[in-house]
Amino acid sequence: MKHDGPVNERRRVLNLGSLVIASIAMVPGSAAVFAQAPPPRVEESDEQAQTLGYRHDAAEVDKTRFPEHRPGQMCSNCKVYLGKPGEPWGPCPIFHGKEVSAKGWSHSYVPKA
Repeated sequence: MKHDGPVNERRRVLNLGSLVIASIAMVPGSAAVFAQAPPPRVEESDEQAQTLGYRHDAAEVDKTRFPEHRPGQMCSNCKVYLGKPGEPWGPCPIFHGKEVSAKGWSHSYVPKA
């Protein structure tokens, strides 16, 4: 059996990859599915979340460590929160492209005017 060599092998791999991409693009709605993948969610165990005292549930904020936290303060009524009203999760620029819980809280909280 004749060996194709690295140039022909690379060409074969590229052609196969092109076929796969073209096949995905032809499936109705496939681009929308990939484009609408939700951003990752902040985990309470993330280093930045721990530093800022982020909790998914504002009722669980450490009041000793963050005495400035007041009842009723939560991400959904924070000036920085970019989530849509009524949505359980939304983007927060403080956490660089990750979503936070609308019921959450962090030390970065700024009340809406």
